Amino acid sequence: MLKVEKINTYYGNIQALKGISLEVAKGEIITLIGANGAGKSTTLMSISGIVPPRSGSIVFQDKNITHVEPSKIVTMGMCQVPEGRRIFPQLTVLENLDMGAYLRDNKEEIKKDLDYVFELFPILSQRRNQSGGTLSGGEQQMLAISRALMARPKLLLLDEPSLGLAPLIVQQIFEIIMRINEEQGTTIFLVEQNANMALKIAHRGYVLQNGMIVKTDTASALMEDEEVKKAYLGV
Repeated sequence: MLKVEKINTYYGNIQALKGISLEVAKGEIITLIGANGAGKSTTLMSISGIVPPRSGSIVFQDKNITHVEPSKIVTMGMCQVPEGRRIFPQLTVLENLDMGAYLRDNKEEIKKDLDYVFELFPILSQRRNQSGGTLSGGEQQMLAISRALMARPKLLLLDEPSLGLAPLIVQQIFEIIMRINEEQGTTIFLVEQNANMALKIAHRGYVLQNGMIVKTDTASALMEDEEVKKAYLGV
């Protein structure tokens, strides 16, 4: 579904990504783990067109999207849930969800997807007329994921969904991510500092260090890797 080949991404003269290559197959949960500042968020932003790479290529569903506008990439079936959630605080929960579906016009299908996200996150149904800014951090994360789902993406990019959340909420969010993958068949690319949780739900993983991929394997193999254990799993 997604093939990234030797991308180099810069912020001004500072090189953030150094020749990154990775692949995501249809139906997979892939995780990218690494320390703060390794380039995880930049990888997602390069893929979704927000910070285009200076060289290399990104192919999504057999189409080269390396220099395609982010809004066009969304119409092609890719959606990103950014780090820090970025919901619209002045809009209600329902209005935020409507924003997620702004490219769609089939009201019946939109209603079906709205029912589905309310089933995934019942608390959002209860808070549907509340403004987004009044929600807790965990509820805002649920809203950010739900808003992305309203676009009905084929590939969902998740940037640090556990950031700043209580352990119980983190557990709930990760269970929902698995459900979305299993029930909807949505392919998921998960960037996460909580390597332990990420590797537990992923099929495969990549390890990013200083803007370079240094390891890739099945998630279960990475969990048993001594270097990964020591650096990222606290074992």
